Amino acid sequence: MIIKKLSLYNFKNHTEKKFDLSPQINCFVGNNGVGKTNILDALHYLSVGKSFLGNTDVNNIRSEEDFFTIEAEIGNEDYEDIIRISQPKEAKKIIKKNDKSYDRMADHIGYLPSVMISPYDSNLISDSGESRRKFLDSMISQTDSEYLFNLIQYQKTIQQRNALLKYFAKNRAWDKESLEIYDDPIIRFGTKIFTKRKDFVEQLNPIVKNFYHIISGGNETVSVIYESHILEDSFENLLKESLERDRMLTYTSKGIHKDDLLFEMDKVLIKKIGSQGQQKSFLISLKLAQMSLIKELTGKTPILLLDDIFDKLDDTRVSQLIELVNKESFGQIFITDTHRERTENVVKRINEESIIFEI
Repeated sequence: MIIKKLSLYNFKNHTEKKFDLSPQINCFVGNNGVGKTNILDALHYLSVGKSFLGNTDVNNIRSEEDFFTIEAEIGNEDYEDIIRISQPKEAKKIIKKNDKSYDRMADHIGYLPSVMISPYDSNLISDSGESRRKFLDSMISQTDSEYLFNLIQYQKTIQQRNALLKYFAKNRAWDKESLEIYDDPIIRFGTKIFTKRKDFVEQLNPIVKNFYHIISGGNETVSVIYESHILEDSFENLLKESLERDRMLTYTSKGIHKDDLLFEMDKVLIKKIGSQGQQKSFLISLKLAQMSLIKELTGKTPILLLDDIFDKLDDTRVSQLIELVNKESFGQIFITDTHRERTENVVKRINEESIIFEI
């Protein structure tokens, strides 16, 4: 998949911007605050229908405007599509492909897979398990539409069960049979999600190890390990055994909504022993592995979004990274940087077509 043209209207700080893009390397350079990252965020919207920064859609409308629109011409040798995302201030978001609206946003996920490498990636190591679960879910959702459906249904059921637990606590009531109504859908959807997560991480782990060895050149061994309650016991037993605990806590304490990914170096959590450079190398290896596996599972080449990559690596390592990406035939690359000369020097070393946009 190649994004040929990109147009932004009232998106964040951009009143109107249009770009004719290179099929290989596109660089957006300019001072801090001019909206370089916002362009990458628009590309992320095209991929998964939402901001990678976690902003609500309405908050991405330019100040004092009533809507934003992101439009792109996307294609390959066989066809071209127009993707248009519109967010009015007083209505819900609309995603259209060739002027036809999707019935569900989930139907769009996976059409244009993407991978973002940004300064915020360090949160994957330092934050709670929730950020890593979201990362895992995002990866798998781009490869499997059924997974996203199961995830949405599971989350809805957990919310309903939790609401009932809170109702019981507030009203000093208890009806075990009413609560058990949720057991079947939780087990059914949760088991499918667990199986997919487990298989996906098993495929991802050796790819991460390989990229880390290439990028770092170090002797240490890294691993991505899937952690889940369901590895310890059956879903049915977990719900039964945690029933009284759930009643006291007023929420569902066991299940795949508590899963986590453990990032280890030499069998110790990388956040405990990894240097800053080792952690950066690991995160980039993780993202490249994500790209590689998405491509393997879907047959589509993800776009790569590199936000302020020079803040993470020196010029030589950036060159090595981009050369590695091109060697692996990962496809279209988008880079932001504050220094035009630095960006020009890097792309000159790589024999690929590139365009540098001054923002």
